[in-house]
Amino acid sequence: MRNYFRYFIYLFVFIGFSASSAGSFEDYFAAVARDDASTVQNLLRRGFDPNTVNEKGLTGVFIAVRTPSPKVLNVLLAAPKIQVETRNEKDESPLMLAALQGDLATCQKLIAKDADVNKTGWAPLHYAATNGHVAVMQLLLDENAYIDAESPNKTTPLMMAASYGSTEAVKFLLEAGADPTLKNEKNLSALDFAQKASRPDAIELIGAAVRKRGVKQGTW
Repeated sequence: MRNYFRYFIYLFVFIGFSASSAGSFEDYFAAVARDDASTVQNLLRRGFDPNTVNEKGLTGVFIAVRTPSPKVLNVLLAAPKIQVETRNEKDESPLMLAALQGDLATCQKLIAKDADVNKTGWAPLHYAATNGHVAVMQLLLDENAYIDAESPNKTTPLMMAASYGSTEAVKFLLEAGADPTLKNEKNLSALDFAQKASRPDAIELIGAAVRKRGVKQGTW
């Protein structure tokens, strides 16, 4: 009888613990989404793992950057053993999302926590160039980002800037040493990207850079 009693006590404790953990899980990700730093901090104090992933495999840091939830992000980045180099289903990292948003302060904080500036595939510099965020691009280069980083199809940050970014972004990358003669797997150069996007500003800048190198590459 005593063993049966002990069994039911253990079962009761286990069920209670599981319910509590499930509640904490739901409370945590709801708090991250609404930038409720106080709730997140209380859960971390009670032992909740800040590197826990939700049902989509996303961490609190990733969601806090994407939302954005800046107050929660600060709490999470202060947590011991926090991991900031995570990925979503598209192989995007929190640093890539912050770079796409042009959030310089968040980029600085993530890099300080060892975010990968030179991740393989699409890199943070591609994302910063896409939206023309020159200050973030400068930060990434200062942190030794590879200026001619290649995406899976060998597209470079300059190509992204030429098609989607700003005139300033194209100019910045060229002046920083980006190679305008590189081509991706579709045999397209940065000049081709600019021409397809009908970007006369980028065409002029990239064309001048190509001519300066003494390379003949079509007409413009």
